[in-house]
Amino acid sequence: MRILLAEDDVELAQRLQPLLEQAGYVVVHVVDGRAAEELGQLEELQAAIVDLGLPGLDGLSVIERWRGNGRDFPVLVLTARGRWHDKLAGFDAGADDYLTKPFQADELILRLRALIRRSNGHASPNLHCGPLQLEINAGRFTLDGQALPLSPQEFRLLSYFIHHNGNVISRERLGEQIFEAGYDPDSNALDVLLGRLRRKIGVDMIQTVRGQGWRLVAPT
Repeated sequence: MRILLAEDDVELAQRLQPLLEQAGYVVVHVVDGRAAEELGQLEELQAAIVDLGLPGLDGLSVIERWRGNGRDFPVLVLTARGRWHDKLAGFDAGADDYLTKPFQADELILRLRALIRRSNGHASPNLHCGPLQLEINAGRFTLDGQALPLSPQEFRLLSYFIHHNGNVISRERLGEQIFEAGYDPDSNALDVLLGRLRRKIGVDMIQTVRGQGWRLVAPT
């Protein structure tokens, strides 16, 4: 799933990005507010992590502009400003959660997972589709109660499917959410990945909708 990391502290971003990728996210990193605002307006994001002290355009203004243009993906604010009125300003701008520096990376990932889960209408930390279950906080899938071994890309793909259980998802949308920058939409990489995943969970659970894409369904 594709997320934006807007953080001008390059050292911090370099620590966070691989951890977020290991947790199953495709991370787009920018270091200034104007780039963050533009990406948030143009790309389909599952969430954004935003530092308030961005150069060019501060984080509060970035969030306000997103919300003013109807962009409703969840936003987690990172900041060194720990005072209550600073937090209130972040929430008033449209942020969904707030994490004060320094912080534990595990807490960041747990909060991010919860924001994405709730933004997709899921109250429970465990998502189900027939015998398939995603334990969101643990970051793992089970099938019929047994741990399901998945590659990072397989995990991203199945996680996106189960968060949007039953919805038809296009090839273009899946490619954007699963693959890193440089993905060629005309390649067969997505078809190969879908084939591997079907062999692991059963061919009937990922249904092809001709001319539209695919959807995850419980086996009948």
